[in-house]
Amino acid sequence: MPYVVGIVLSIGVAVLARSVGFDRDRAFYPTVIIVIASYYVLFAAMSGSVQTVLLESIVMTGFAIAAVVGFKLSAWIVVGALAGHGVFDFLHGEILVNSGVPVWWPAFCLAYDFGAAAGLAWLITRGLTTNDARHSTH
Repeated sequence: MPYVVGIVLSIGVAVLARSVGFDRDRAFYPTVIIVIASYYVLFAAMSGSVQTVLLESIVMTGFAIAAVVGFKLSAWIVVGALAGHGVFDFLHGEILVNSGVPVWWPAFCLAYDFGAAAGLAWLITRGLTTNDARHSTH
């Protein structure tokens, strides 16, 4: 069920973002990856472990850097960061112990991440989003 909810929610958010114009700004998907990565820090805080907060913050920082680089250079980097976070979700329990993470979260987040990555890749290949910062009107 978490996989179904994650993919359906990623599609729903993508459709909403497209219909109201949120995703026409290069900042939308980079912001999404930063928010997605921040949830594991939230779960670590809920666990009460300072060490886990620090470790999850380090991982989040890596995804935030990828989001910024993708924003500055190419949306394809953001696609990779979203997909990479899905892989991280799959491996999370093997890499970090975070007792605050709900048991269903990694599966849900993996599905959401892959759905968002696929959606952004689809937008890029169809020229429906700015792929390159040099072509931005900002």
